[in-house]
Amino acid sequence: MDVEGKKIIYVQTYGVDDDKRRLATPFFLAAAAAAMDVEAAIYFTMNGATLLKKGVAEDLIVPKAGGGGAPLSYFIQQAMDMGVELLVCQPSLDLHGLTMDDLIDGVKMIGGAAFNFLALEADAVVAF
Repeated sequence: MDVEGKKIIYVQTYGVDDDKRRLATPFFLAAAAAAMDVEAAIYFTMNGATLLKKGVAEDLIVPKAGGGGAPLSYFIQQAMDMGVELLVCQPSLDLHGLTMDDLIDGVKMIGGAAFNFLALEADAVVAF
């Protein structure tokens, strides 16, 4: 399959107070897409924005069957290293009392119109 010029946007709505088993999947899939030379981005909205707060991801362990697991920061760094763009919803920051200064480096803030434009241009939009 020719993936040249293909784009995928993953939408992360789950955050720090949600099921930890659901947190890493968008990062894992976006990193895999980037490894396939697909342009990938993750848009954090609703509770998802809370995952981007500095220091949070290091303390969130994504569990695996049989015990153990890895910190969410591992999956975030893996995605960022692959060139995945991290986008945050501005109203979601307001919802949680966060500012851009509270977030990890490398996150870009966009509004609803910008997200809609990106979604219309993408080949796929996958929500979590």
